[in-house]
This record gives sequence, structure tokens and C-alpha cells, in this order.
Amino acid sequence: MKALISVDMEGISGIVHSSETNPERYDYQRGRELMTADANAVIAGVLDAEPTADVLVADAHGTFRNLLPEQLDRRARLVRGKPRALNMVAGLDEETDAALFVGYHVRAGEGPGVLAHTMNGEILDVRVTGRAQGESAPGTGHAPGEDGQVTGRSLGEIGLNAAMAGHLGVPVVLLSGDDAACAEAAALIPEAVTVPVKEALGMAAAVTLHPEEARDRLRRAAADAITRRAEIRPLTLAPAPLDVEVDLAGAHTVDLATLVPGVTRAAGARTVAFAAPDYATAYRLILLLAQLATIRPA
Repeated sequence: MKALISVDMEGISGIVHSSETNPERYDYQRGRELMTADANAVIAGVLDAEPTADVLVADAHGTFRNLLPEQLDRRARLVRGKPRALNMVAGLDEETDAALFVGYHVRAGEGPGVLAHTMNGEILDVRVTGRAQGESAPGTGHAPGEDGQVTGRSLGEIGLNAAMAGHLGVPVVLLSGDDAACAEAAALIPEAVTVPVKEALGMAAAVTLHPEEARDRLRRAAADAITRRAEIRPLTLAPAPLDVEVDLAGAHTVDLATLVPGVTRAAGARTVAFAAPDYATAYRLILLLAQLATIRPA
């Protein structure tokens, strides 16, 4: 049995402020320790349920060099550093049996949610709409169907990464973060186990569990999620091809984005659009747009 644990930082137990998630700020080292401890709790839970599991952990925050390798459970392997294929879910493949998202946060524009954003804060919204072959207008569905498909929905990191897992046939069986992130996950993947480790009061405030209590809950929940993984359907965005719209914070990023073949300006000064034959292609283009958004005008 193979499991991929993707660990972000904003939704880690005890964390509420960017000083704890930014390498240039004074409290970052403490944030790294909290992040590594939450990851270890989930690794332990996976191995409680499946003692011989192959556990891969993807560091999925910022530089992708946050988890402390020497403090990580030695029974797991660590994916760290960037750039890399599949970004926050690097290590996923068709042989993976379950994905677990730890320390995730709600998408940009939603909340209240602790440190809510999408990708790097330069993406305001991503909308993915399925389109039947030959159909020129986007679909109108807005919720998971009986087959686990989602069409016509705004997505943040939870949805974008869960859909990438789903494209490979992998279910996301667990998500931890604040209550807003857990609600976002439950709307997309109703069968998944969610672990709210804090109640968001705003962008930089929350009522938090004690970290040790949060880790106890994470370990039990991870074991339960792995045990029930066959009951949880992969999230898929369908039907293909897909129409994608991305709202960007910087108008200059729109100028850069339109240099990419197939990307065009859409309604409004900050929106670009493109069509993709499948979700993997859409995911890669969204990641490219996020990188372009970090380039500042000369």
C-alpha cells in the first residue's frame, strides 16, 4: 500500500500568522517544528493502519524546504525542493492508493480562514468548467455528482490538488486545517475524513487546539482514513475538454500570460482563459501562471 502525504503550513495546528510560515520572519523555526510534528502524527496513523505501507511525504509549502528531515519519522521518505513535477503533490502516481492533505488552508476570497490564499497569493480565483466534445459554452453544474465529478467550480489549492490526485485515480482520504479548509474539502470530497485543528476567527487569528491534542486527533483520523480508503472516491473534473479562467492579482501578469500559446484575455483586466484537453494539462498551466505572477515589471 502506497500513501502520499502532502504537507502545507498555514493549516498546521497552532499556526495563525505569517511570521510562523515565512523563512524571513522571526517565528519560522517554531512553525517548522509544528509542521514536522503534525506530519509525523499522520505518518504514524497511516502506519498504524498499514504497518508495511510505503509512505512518501511531500513538503508543500513555499520553498518546499520547510519540514525538518532529521526530525521526520524515519519510516517515511521525503520529497523536498523545487521546481518539480506535480508541485504540492509531487510523488503521486497511478500506483498511489491514498493521498492525505495536512495543514491545508481555504482558497482565496473565502473565509474567515487562517492565511487564506491560492498558490502564492497572486491568484485570486481559478474556475474550471467541463465541456462536452463539440460544446462551445461551459457547463453549468456546481457540485459533485453521484460519480464524484465536479464541473463549473471555483477551486483553491485543496480542489486543484485533489483533482490532480483524482486525475491519477487517487482518492484524497484526509485533510487537516482550520474549520474553513475542512468545510471546503467536505464540499468537494464528502467521504473524506477532515480534522479541524483550529477555528478561524480571521486571516491571522484562530481558536486552536493544543498541538499535542491536535496530533492525537490527526493520528487517529489518518488510521481511520486509510482503513476506509476504498469508500472514498477520487475527485474528477469532467467532462473534458476543460475551460479554465484564472483571475490574477497583477495586470502585468495578464500581459505575460498571454504570451503562452492558447492563453487569452477574458472578461476584465485581470482574467485570462484557456482550454485544456485534460486536467493534467490544465494543472500544469495553472502552475505556470502562478510562477509568472511572481515576476515584477522591470
